[in-house]
Amino acid sequence: MRTQLQIHFHGIDSSPALEASIREKANKLEQFHPNVTACRVVVQRPHNHKQQGEEFLVSIDVSVPGGNIVANQARRQDVHVALRDAFFAARRQLDEHARRLRVDGKRRFEPRAIDALADAAVVDRADALPFASA
Repeated sequence: MRTQLQIHFHGIDSSPALEASIREKANKLEQFHPNVTACRVVVQRPHNHKQQGEEFLVSIDVSVPGGNIVANQARRQDVHVALRDAFFAARRQLDEHARRLRVDGKRRFEPRAIDALADAAVVDRADALPFASA
């Protein structure tokens, strides 16, 4: 991964397998946006609920030129499922950001010859009308 990756754990012990999974998923994010400059992943266990069981919250903050992508809605009872959901949300947002950049780039350099052809077609149709002649 060319980008800077930061991994933080709060209320949970870090494990090499979990860190390897995070690094692998972060590497795949570069496939969806070519200019990822930084990625910060926070895995935390906010509270120990006795009735609901323990939940893990995964927050991902991805920096790209022109914006920041934040995916933090992954709250699941299994940490690996929470990671999968958070990275999936980040991937969708990165893909959408890259698509918007491509569409904006296409709109800026659109040729104006189409407008001239449309104006010529309107003039030709006005001459062809039978009631237009005097």
